[in-house]
This record gives sequence, C-alpha cells and structure tokens, in this order.
Amino acid sequence: MRIAVACDHAGFPMKAKVIEFVEAAGHEALDLGTNGPESVDYPDFARAGGEAVRDGRAERGIVICGSGIGASIAANKLRGIRAGVCHDTYSAKQAVEHDDMNVLCLGARVVGEAVVEELVQAFLGARFTNEERHARRLGKVLAIEEHELPA
Repeated sequence: MRIAVACDHAGFPMKAKVIEFVEAAGHEALDLGTNGPESVDYPDFARAGGEAVRDGRAERGIVICGSGIGASIAANKLRGIRAGVCHDTYSAKQAVEHDDMNVLCLGARVVGEAVVEELVQAFLGARFTNEERHARRLGKVLAIEEHELPA
C-alpha cells in the first residue's frame, strides 16, 4: 500500500520514524511534509494527507500533530475520510476493522516512539471486516456525510 504521511511542526520530529515504520512494514510512504520544525498550521497538513487518500494517491494516511486531535478534526471535514486519533493498538486495529478508518491521527506529544511503531503496525495490518453489521453502520456514516458535506 501507499501511505500518505503528513505532519505539522509538533509532529515533525516523529514523522521520520513513522515513515521508517511504514517502509519496514513493506509499504511505500508518500511524504507530504512539513519538512522542518518551524511553526505551521495543522489543518493544512491534515488536508494534504486526507486529500491524498481521497484522490487515490494513497490507500491510507497517517497525520501527526501534537495531540492528534486537531489533525483528526480537520481530516474528517473531507468527504471520504474517516480519521481517528488512536493512542492504543486495539483502537488502531478495531477502527479499521469495524469503521473502515482510512487516516490514523497520532499525537506526537502523547505517545512515544515504541507505541507509535505498534500503532502503525496495527493500523496497516488491519482490514475492514465487511461484516453485515459493520457495513450497515458504515453505510449510515456515509449517508450522514452525503447529507452534511458539500460535494
């Protein structure tokens, strides 16, 4: 899979490790910045990561900011993006399996490198189950998106 990776300045120190973890898992990383520690706005990079997934340049995305929350809020404004903040492996795996999460948001100021490695592995190794109950629930989420977000 090709994985879009984007971050703001708070996530910048962790971005190189995330890319390393993505590539070690046998995937290709698409680096969408930022490329330094200078202050930038997280919505710009959450949008870049989400758009890469939405537009098919990547199958999934990982966006990193200080808490992961701002990136998640911003990415979820994009049609077709289901972004979630995960700080534990159960959530990173289950969110893909049950909710078809396609963008993992990480808080660089919340989790350390060893946990991030586990989160990336759990996220990339998970697949949507497509079980009837999960598909039905996802359909309801997509219906909300269709009604609420402009095309």
